[in-house]
Amino acid sequence: MTKKLATISQKDDISIITLDDGKANVFSPTMIDSIHSCLEKVPTDKGALIITGRDGMFSGGFDLKIISSGDMKLIQEMSISGFRLLSRILTFPRPVLAACTGHGIALGTFLLCCCDYRIGAKGKYLIGANEMRTNMVIPTPILELIRFRVSQRHKYRAILGAEMYSIEAAVDAGLMDEVVDQESLMEASITKATDLATMGHPSYTLTKELFIKDVATRINNALDELEGSL
Repeated sequence: MTKKLATISQKDDISIITLDDGKANVFSPTMIDSIHSCLEKVPTDKGALIITGRDGMFSGGFDLKIISSGDMKLIQEMSISGFRLLSRILTFPRPVLAACTGHGIALGTFLLCCCDYRIGAKGKYLIGANEMRTNMVIPTPILELIRFRVSQRHKYRAILGAEMYSIEAAVDAGLMDEVVDQESLMEASITKATDLATMGHPSYTLTKELFIKDVATRINNALDELEGSL
């Protein structure tokens, strides 16, 4: 039996999606599909959602094996499906938290930008978008997301400077909200999620829709353009 790359568990009113491919938690087509399947099981009218990774690794981004394959059709399909997944998480109607267990690189960082609250585990971990150092263009949907979440004074450093932040420095950059000891990460995340789960329905959903409406519209319009160009 093939191991599921993303699994879902429940603790009272909290849904927890755990990413674990045994390596860098890359967003391969299989991982993307697995996360979508988990999201289908998360209530949209109550509770809260935590997304977490494996010890030492939140996510290292897209699957580099596919990117280096040279198969442009496969690369484009993976990229757009990954961006669509991020859009789904950004617009998820209930509170979404990230329990960042380690490195969050490229799409791992962009996933953090989609979460309403981010808690990171202390350690020698890096958070950031390294695309400029790997000769990759950051497409419009992701630029919109970064501009929405990254602190104003860090925008050039985070995007064009490809700065990699420590977990602690990521707070000032707007990529993290709180940092705790590694052994306290899930306890702190569940405590925060339990608090956010008390937010009323549909008031939270409607307010979130209004709050992110402009950026979500720009992201989805840009994705439609990308798909139309295939």
